[in-house]
Amino acid sequence: MIRLAVVSGKGGTGKTVVAAGLADISAVPQVLADCDVDAANLELLFKSRRITTEEFRGLTVARIDPERCRDCGICADHCRFGAILSRDDAWAVDPLHCEGCGVCAYVCPMGAIEMEPHVCGEISTSATDHGNLAHARLFPGSGNSGLLVCEVKKRAVALAGGADLLLADGPPGIGCPLIAAVSGMGAVLIVTEPGVSALHDLERLVTVCRRFGVRIFVAINRFDLAEDICARIEGYCEKEGIGVAGRIPFDPAVVEAVRRGWPVTRRDSPAAGALRALREHLLSEIGLR
Repeated sequence: MIRLAVVSGKGGTGKTVVAAGLADISAVPQVLADCDVDAANLELLFKSRRITTEEFRGLTVARIDPERCRDCGICADHCRFGAILSRDDAWAVDPLHCEGCGVCAYVCPMGAIEMEPHVCGEISTSATDHGNLAHARLFPGSGNSGLLVCEVKKRAVALAGGADLLLADGPPGIGCPLIAAVSGMGAVLIVTEPGVSALHDLERLVTVCRRFGVRIFVAINRFDLAEDICARIEGYCEKEGIGVAGRIPFDPAVVEAVRRGWPVTRRDSPAAGALRALREHLLSEIGLR
């Protein structure tokens, strides 16, 4: 099974629109993964039917046993994150500030603090007309998004069956979630746009992706809005030996498709035509038709 991640160096480039379009017109058996766990919305563009939902537990969070606590305050003195507070004449842990380091449990002379698993999100699997989908939701203020991305990928592989392609909608940026999404992939499609900041983030993203030995392709979305910067992006890609797999024009049909909750490829439009050409190029390059 070939694994392809659609990623971007910054938010707002149209990454999910491209990923949904590719999934919508793919003619090969596929399984989908939404690895943008901080803002998972791939399911919104497909009529998905929920199969399973389960809790995701990340790092542990401290809990103080009031029966064993002797109100010495040593734990609060050693907490670097200000997570241990005095409430109603007793010490308590604020889970939003606790980083799960365990120092408080280590220094407590009474053994009154335990580290407990903390629910910080949920993982779901759904069925769509274009293959099974693994996706997740990280609760606001929770960490461990990279670990949750890894769990989403595991669910997608388990759902794959005889699929020839795993298509993942990755997170933006170059942080831990992106690293977790790219790890183990065979190829990445970087969606960028003609902007100075987008070019800068593209360069950073290429540097990260190359450390994982994946094949890199670039798609330039809304390329006709600033053709001079588009030319700079193409020049950078040529210099780095990266293939520009497609150029997608600015198209009001994209906004209309998102508003209606379906992939832009459901109707004929300039953007839909460009996505079909992008698909043909990509599948040919990675060995699928």
